[in-house]
Amino acid sequence: MKSMLKDKVGMIFGVANKRSIAWACADAANANGAKLAFTYQGERLKENVEKLAGELPDSLILPCDVTDQASVDSAFEAVKERYGRLDFLVHSIAFAPKEALEGEFVTTTRDAFRTALEISAFSLTQVALAAAPLMTDGGSIVTMSYYGAEKVVNNYNVMGVAKAALEASVRYLAADLGKQNIRVNAISAGPLNTLSARGVKNMGSLLGYVGEKSPLRRNVTAQEVGNTSLFLVSDLSSGITGETIYVDCGYNIMGI
Repeated sequence: MKSMLKDKVGMIFGVANKRSIAWACADAANANGAKLAFTYQGERLKENVEKLAGELPDSLILPCDVTDQASVDSAFEAVKERYGRLDFLVHSIAFAPKEALEGEFVTTTRDAFRTALEISAFSLTQVALAAAPLMTDGGSIVTMSYYGAEKVVNNYNVMGVAKAALEASVRYLAADLGKQNIRVNAISAGPLNTLSARGVKNMGSLLGYVGEKSPLRRNVTAQEVGNTSLFLVSDLSSGITGETIYVDCGYNIMGI
């Protein structure tokens, strides 16, 4: 086992199954010596998270619904009781109603907009506020964004707006928390065949297009995203905060 994160404690939000970006981040952190707490939202995902995380040494598995402040508070209190502190947090949470991820953005309903922004963007500020008091020796917070925050991607719609808010939140949080030596960054990953991504209409076509047009002529892997997360939560990135780092085989640099 490597020791880049030896004796470090991390909290992972967003594991749904073994293909999740959050799990790739957790896997890389665990391989480098970190102790990890995992959250899950709802009984539907509990079994998957328990199966994956339950095999890791000294792991903690907690229910957490970011739409319920009491649930968030309870999760962080449990981390405090078990480990006494927190060194890093990976936020990989996003959701919008399925009907909002097809057709035209202009038809987005008020409820869909509110849901997407609350769960996909505000939740980062929510968990950062809860995590900061536990990061007594400084820390690192990493969230997951996507190119649709910057450019229009067909069918991404309100999620693109939510990711734009997420990236802006990263900058404001980095400015607020920097005095506590807490860094906040985003990874803008290329498209991956994850459970959440399959909610976007025509995701298969998008994967094919990006794989063909990116400079590396392929799609990024979850492991590559996980390795970037490892870099960002480790001391190797101690001078980086407020940034959105693209991990997409270079696709974002391409024009027509």
